[in-house]
Amino acid sequence: MSARSPILRVSNLKKYFHVAKGNLHAVDDVSFDISKGKTLGMVGESGCGKSTTGRLLVRLHESTSGSIVYDGTEVTSASPREMNNLRTRMQMIFQDPYSSINPRHTVASIIGEPLKIHKKVKNSFEYEERVRELMTTVGLAERLYDAYPHELDGGRRQRIGIARALALDPEFIVCDEPVSALDVSIQAQILNLLMDLQEKLGLTYLFITHDLSVVKHISDDIVIMYMGQIVERGPTEELFKKPIHPYGQALLSAIPIPKLNSKRERIILKSEVSSPINPKPGCRFAPRCAYAKPECAAADPALREVSPGRFAACYFAEQFA
Repeated sequence: MSARSPILRVSNLKKYFHVAKGNLHAVDDVSFDISKGKTLGMVGESGCGKSTTGRLLVRLHESTSGSIVYDGTEVTSASPREMNNLRTRMQMIFQDPYSSINPRHTVASIIGEPLKIHKKVKNSFEYEERVRELMTTVGLAERLYDAYPHELDGGRRQRIGIARALALDPEFIVCDEPVSALDVSIQAQILNLLMDLQEKLGLTYLFITHDLSVVKHISDDIVIMYMGQIVERGPTEELFKKPIHPYGQALLSAIPIPKLNSKRERIILKSEVSSPINPKPGCRFAPRCAYAKPECAAADPALREVSPGRFAACYFAEQFA
């Protein structure tokens, strides 16, 4: 497999949750791929479906329909045996480092649990040696081996989550807002750790976040989600230089510029967000879009290539390209 070959290909992925008023379209016809050794950033407002997408990839949720192919294996229809093998290759780092780990277990037992479940060590000596190796890899001091999560700060707890994810030597990791619950100074440390691990171990990431500054720092490509759908995709540098979907333009206009007397026109989105329950046909961003026209309400705009490597789901994307 070449360095640019997609290790993960997602096609027409959907996840609907049945609620009292109908079907909530959490993820609705999402398609993308990720090349081996690269990072795809996924951004959008809270509730846009990005975390649900990440959980679908590792089958923490079952998809309603669509395809997830990981290195030639269809994840959505994988047998229990196939899924057991895939779970050693695909892992997840969760947003809240405290709620995603067992507070009654020590640091060592949390990190070492996957080793026992998947029988990756032969004896207690190998177990302890591997756990200490993982702790060193993520920057946890040896003295914390028998510590409990409540004795540690958020940054160290997240390092535990990262070590646990690395325990089975995975190739692909879903990073679900791994730094959003941390202080800014700690965020930088964890981001740098993730980037160092990617370079050292050849990892592939789906990096989910609502923080555009963070995603710019770590991602090779970015997809922007809105109400369960991808509305824009492109290389990070090009997307930040000139977003071509009105929603992408509004998102990027909200990024603070750390310079005195800097000027950037802030795009204020008006009107209410439409309901994700049984959504009507048409562009879901249209009620908040300053450029919306009657045809926008007729049918969902397809995600299409507007310029080389740049994709947008907008009928009038050419005028912004």
